[in-house]
Amino acid sequence: MAFSERKMPGICSVFLLVVLFAHSCHGFYLPGSYMHTYSTSDTIVVKVNSLTSIETELPFSYYSLPYCEPLGGIKKSAENLGELLMGDQIDNSPYRFKMNVNESLYVCTTSPLNEHEVKLLKQRTRDLYQVNMILDNLPVMRIAKQNGVSIQWTGFPVGFTPPNSNDDYIINHLKFKVLVHEYEGSGVQIIGTGEEGMGVISEADKKKASGYEIVGFEVTPCSVKYDPEVMTKLHMYDSISPVNCPLELDKSQIIRERERISFTYEVEFVKSDIRWPSRWDAYLKMEGARVHWFSILNSLMVITFLAGIVFVIFLRTVRRDLTRYEELDKEAQAQMNEELSGWKLVVGDVFREPDCAKLLCVMIGDGVQITGMAAVTIVFAAFGFMSPASRGMLLTGMIILYLFLGIAAGYAAVRLWRTLKGTSEGWRSISWSVACFFPGIVFVILTVLNFILWGSKSTGAIPISLYFVLLSLWFCISVPLTLVGGFLGTRAEAIQYPVRTNQIPREIPARKYPSWLLVLGAGTLPFGTLFIELFFILSSIWLGRFYYVFGFLLIVLLLLIIVCAEVSVVLTYMHLCVEDWRWWWKAFFASGSVALYVFLYSINYLVFDLQSLSGPVSAILYLGYSMIMAIAIMLSTGTIGFITSFYFVHYLFSSVKID
Repeated sequence: MAFSERKMPGICSVFLLVVLFAHSCHGFYLPGSYMHTYSTSDTIVVKVNSLTSIETELPFSYYSLPYCEPLGGIKKSAENLGELLMGDQIDNSPYRFKMNVNESLYVCTTSPLNEHEVKLLKQRTRDLYQVNMILDNLPVMRIAKQNGVSIQWTGFPVGFTPPNSNDDYIINHLKFKVLVHEYEGSGVQIIGTGEEGMGVISEADKKKASGYEIVGFEVTPCSVKYDPEVMTKLHMYDSISPVNCPLELDKSQIIRERERISFTYEVEFVKSDIRWPSRWDAYLKMEGARVHWFSILNSLMVITFLAGIVFVIFLRTVRRDLTRYEELDKEAQAQMNEELSGWKLVVGDVFREPDCAKLLCVMIGDGVQITGMAAVTIVFAAFGFMSPASRGMLLTGMIILYLFLGIAAGYAAVRLWRTLKGTSEGWRSISWSVACFFPGIVFVILTVLNFILWGSKSTGAIPISLYFVLLSLWFCISVPLTLVGGFLGTRAEAIQYPVRTNQIPREIPARKYPSWLLVLGAGTLPFGTLFIELFFILSSIWLGRFYYVFGFLLIVLLLLIIVCAEVSVVLTYMHLCVEDWRWWWKAFFASGSVALYVFLYSINYLVFDLQSLSGPVSAILYLGYSMIMAIAIMLSTGTIGFITSFYFVHYLFSSVKID
């Protein structure tokens, strides 16, 4: 009672602060960028991102094609680490609007197209490249109708090729529709974490914030053949008559040598009831919610099945055997030791040092780092801190978390090393290996892929300057923090084994089938909890879709952790029961083998779902990134299984006493 009385003032204070904060905040919104309000006739500039294609997966600069350039020249926007790694290249554009002013404007007319430009335009058109524009941090959306159903796409095509034709036509007239909502400063407090930084709109800013906010950005692309003699007499931003999109090919702008292409656009402002915090809803519409729930239900069934097996092992087999063993006197125990069978026979070998102990410690350390990074990232994303409105924020956050979790990696690896060896000697080598093992693999794969991207002149290639930034982050932050974690691991108390290890290893009985076959088969169970969500993740990466069902992903992650732990415990117990005391690596790969099925599924996805992917370069890029993902999953799931199995074995033999 005294404890609760002492705690009450603190609890009341916290509760009072929460109530006061809630009272002061009439509304709260986190994901996205800081809200901009515009007055009538305010200038709004459209930005352009890299050209992208689901056929090649090679992004290219917008100005790699003969498009009109802005009057003041091309200016690159500041980009974060995640945007640079994803190949985004955001530039200004000649397209500019005036708030609430509907107009039709001329942009420019190109010089006659040469052979190289024609070849490039035709190639980008046939590879289905999309132009990606951004207005007030919103990607442009195109709504197309197929079989009477409206389908939303981000971006619009460079051009189109009519069926049964060798001619290609360029999109040179854009009909923009900007949805705006009138904002009158309702006192809603809004916190943004987007590209413009962090900011708050409160009651004090009510007057200043009044105006119009952009809540939608749509485009209808057209191909229109203009008379270049007439158009060249115009200047940029001169008014023209509104244009209806022609349906006849002879009125569309063909791509061929010596053609001069005129670019024009129209903009229409439409008032909308959509409020600024809800403007991303159109992009983040979650399709297939039932499929996600089916995936979770399927995972729960697997967990229940495995939990039943673990329950039987613990309560019926292990506890019964230990209870019988403890009730016997010493003479009877000695006699029973001679008659023992199953896991009790390997009591003197179960904690024998495994083969390649250093590699195991290094992989466990990296697994702890990757698991921690994934868990924290998904939790933050599930709470809306990493919205697609903040481009590159997800990848940037993952890298920062990975760097700082080097402390946990070094600590886990060195403490396991001390437990296996009984000494801290060699901890620096372990820490260095942890800091360089997984990042080194990723660095080698990315370097090979980068040479391919450089050869293709893609914006997806990592610049040399960014290479030095990544190396600096690696060796100036990750490595020192991993060494600090390793040092803390030397100061932590080593885990004591409950039984002694015999000097002479026990012979393992011959088996009818290889034990590794069972270990590889065990990976199918964790994969069963993962593969449906994996389809949505791969689609978001390779088909340019937004993935924002992080709530489902968080549930799937928790279920995956439970399944990996259960699978590894069951497999470890089965191996001990057949007197196989070499359980260390098998416990790791029992759950880690899910990575093999993830990689095989990625190949299946490439063959059957990415049929549009063209060329060996695109396939190599896809397989390279899939390999990185599979290795990360192996280290993470293997670590979860190993740590669970280690404590299971420790508990199992903690009550067995052998003189």
